[in-house]
Amino acid sequence: MHFYTGQHRYYCGIDLHARTMYLCILDHEGGKVVLHRNLRCEPALFLEAVAPYRDDLVVATECIYCWYWLADLCTREGIPFVLGHALYTKAIHGGKAKNDKIDSYKIAVLLRGGMFPVAYVYPPGMRATRDLLRRRLFFVRKRGELFAHIRTTFHQLNLPAPSGQLLYQSNRAGVPRAIPDPVVRASIEADLALAAHYDEVIRSLGRTLRRQARIEDPDTLTLLRTIPGVGPVLGWCL
Repeated sequence: MHFYTGQHRYYCGIDLHARTMYLCILDHEGGKVVLHRNLRCEPALFLEAVAPYRDDLVVATECIYCWYWLADLCTREGIPFVLGHALYTKAIHGGKAKNDKIDSYKIAVLLRGGMFPVAYVYPPGMRATRDLLRRRLFFVRKRGELFAHIRTTFHQLNLPAPSGQLLYQSNRAGVPRAIPDPVVRASIEADLALAAHYDEVIRSLGRTLRRQARIEDPDTLTLLRTIPGVGPVLGWCL
């Protein structure tokens, strides 16, 4: 775990949400609160609020789903931005008394004290590729849940499990016919039909990734692909 230890005149902790953000700015000398305000998540409002302290200001927030715009805004404006590691930040400042105002203050205090755990700020150009890979992985896992349900059903009925991996469509042929109960058979057929749809979605996303994925380190990707079983999509994930 790494902590941000940079020294600044002002430290801004933000409890960020989708529509609102609670700002707390502390000065370096005595840790005095010079600003504590709730704002709408609008760039102009944020820049207006921090304008008096921008000569030496650092901004920090926890890693949640809506941090992209704030990180990019700070980068464009030349304001140092720190992204807090969600897991470690929760472990440090978790407490019974919690609200937006208190949380923003705690983030600012941790930042000023050199105890704010740092997460990696993913480059803007690579975020779309990473997010699409995550979405593809979500569909892969959902398809895996369908296959697990099929095998569980066979075990429940004490029937021989389907041979081979259900990942391959050739191994799915005839699987429903092995179920004597028509109602249970309908459940298995529904699983297989949905799995077939996931197959097409996953293939489509793979084609999009191969055509449009942005690779900033092709040498590392080439090296990863020398590992047996690692193809282009898995290489991008690693």
